Amino acid sequence: MERTGLKKIINKVFQIALPLVLGVAILWWTYHDFDFRRVWSVLDGGMNYGWMAFSLVFGVLGHLFRGWRWNLTLAPLGEYPRVANSVYAVFVSYAANLVVPRVGEVSRCGILAKYDGVSFSKSLGTVVTERLIDSLCVILITVVTLLLQSRIFAAFFEKTGTNMGFFTGLFTSTNFYITLTCLFAAGVLFFFLVRKLAIFTKVRSILNDVWAGCLSLRHVKRPWLFTLYTIGIWACYFLQFYVSFYCFDFSASLGWMPGLVMFVVGSIAVAVPTPNGAGPWHFAVITMMMMYGVDKDDAGIFALLVHGIQTFLLILLGIYGLVALPLVNKKHAGK
Repeated sequence: MERTGLKKIINKVFQIALPLVLGVAILWWTYHDFDFRRVWSVLDGGMNYGWMAFSLVFGVLGHLFRGWRWNLTLAPLGEYPRVANSVYAVFVSYAANLVVPRVGEVSRCGILAKYDGVSFSKSLGTVVTERLIDSLCVILITVVTLLLQSRIFAAFFEKTGTNMGFFTGLFTSTNFYITLTCLFAAGVLFFFLVRKLAIFTKVRSILNDVWAGCLSLRHVKRPWLFTLYTIGIWACYFLQFYVSFYCFDFSASLGWMPGLVMFVVGSIAVAVPTPNGAGPWHFAVITMMMMYGVDKDDAGIFALLVHGIQTFLLILLGIYGLVALPLVNKKHAGK
């Protein structure tokens, strides 16, 4: 028992420490020769706080749209949580991801299970579907942006030392398809084991609920509203980033197309499991800003302040959600 408890503690420390260490290491490498005194001078009169506040409005709206959209996917499963609970759960989930990357997806399902009795496994399935849709959105935006700004991306890959020949060779390699086939076969084998073995009855039930959650999208009653919310989420994410350009003199004239390019690169960078993409996001945005002629130190200031302020917003929303959830539900329980 003691060994099991120690193992759990080590695993938890590892889950928290590894992303944090990775993020800090990349940040140190990116900013090791940076003059941080310039940051204070920018904060003291060198930044337009009105534009920054305006950009954060889109950050809040994006979370609202995500909470509203989540309720649409839960309805076909016979789950009808309060809209406020869904929104607050989204607030908390993004703050939780700052501590342990990707744990937020689990925490928000737990919140609805606690306050509205929503099936945890079914809601987790809707979150999986949501992430797949988000990935498709990122791919679509990336493809369109690549077509419009191919030269800039080629220069970015060259500057960051990315060998594009590796990727073209990867998908034409026999070894790649052999590995893919083996993974597919292993997945099929696992599927049949889960179906056949009685020991997996509980797991099978959970997986069925998760799968039902994944398929809930097919039965959304108002698909046009789901589509509208999805567009709204990604439009808000982009506008939150782009509007922040107007906070600084050195980035105010860049235009929306450079903003779209940096948004795409930053969205891909946050896939690296560090708290809110800290480190990889800074490196990607700074490198891309320099492609558009922004001084390295100015680009460093932009990335540091914009990411820092947006992260602070996530913390505030998370705290607000944690405080509001018991209060709102106590109020409803008393009626």
